[in-house]
Amino acid sequence: MKPPERTIAGWRLRTRTLELGRRTLIMGVVNITSDSFSDGGRFLDPEAAVAQALHLLDEGADILDLGAESTRPGSRAGGAAGSESAPAVSAEEEQARLLPVLEGILAARPQAIVSVDTYKAATARAALAACAEIINDVSGFEWDPEMAAVCAKSRCGVVLMHTRGRPEEWRNQQQLVPDELLAAVRSGLAASLAAAAQAGIAPQSIVLDPGYGFGKRFDENYALLARQAELLSLGRPLLAGLSRKSFLGRTLAPLYAGGNPATESVPFAPVEAREAASLAALAAAILHGASVVRVHAVRSAVEAALIVDAVLESRP
Repeated sequence: MKPPERTIAGWRLRTRTLELGRRTLIMGVVNITSDSFSDGGRFLDPEAAVAQALHLLDEGADILDLGAESTRPGSRAGGAAGSESAPAVSAEEEQARLLPVLEGILAARPQAIVSVDTYKAATARAALAACAEIINDVSGFEWDPEMAAVCAKSRCGVVLMHTRGRPEEWRNQQQLVPDELLAAVRSGLAASLAAAAQAGIAPQSIVLDPGYGFGKRFDENYALLARQAELLSLGRPLLAGLSRKSFLGRTLAPLYAGGNPATESVPFAPVEAREAASLAALAAAILHGASVVRVHAVRSAVEAALIVDAVLESRP
């Protein structure tokens, strides 16, 4: 059976609605962190982060996604405050990093559409009060029981991602066969949609993210990407974040180190060597139904998406 293709749909944000599906939208990433896997520390300074955000807008980003806590494998993201596994970045520190950058961007570009990558309800509340349009929750409303209510009250746009466990658990995840993996992702996203509906969030406010790299073993990501379009049966548009992910670096490793990609001990291709692979994965994601792609290098992503969109428009 042919999988469903992306369709034209509105994404209702806090103050406006974006059209999804006619062309791919580009979400540019700004990491306000010291330990992000892709660019840790480069944009921790607020002025540097604002400058990078404006640069991404100039390169053609439709949306900016600001994150102030790394969710890289092995991190303590998602832990409960006050517990032994409490997150390395508290809500207070996250907001201290995030809010000056958000305010600086909107002071310079009042019409910019800003998403905030957080799983903490307190940070989401503060960001929405500072005029963020979207909350991008990597936990799909699982890690903070107050998050759904915060998003419902503000009527903001929401990205609900599938995450299989917490970052400190990912290295020990059992390998799943493709059918099991797709069932797990579909079930998790369906549960997030149910939590959103129970909180009173309109379906039109929601975009779903399969969560590449988030609790998926290396080759599982390719199986998920190959069957990504099947997730459109959940009824909402898809966002794909594949840029610079470690599974791409692992596949490329033999080109840089002469290793064997079949073993876990293979070194990874360095992050800066993953841009071409990121564009290849981006193209595959769009062809398999993604309406939004989350990237670090915006200009090349804009160009690649234009070509893939032209292919989609030429389908009989």
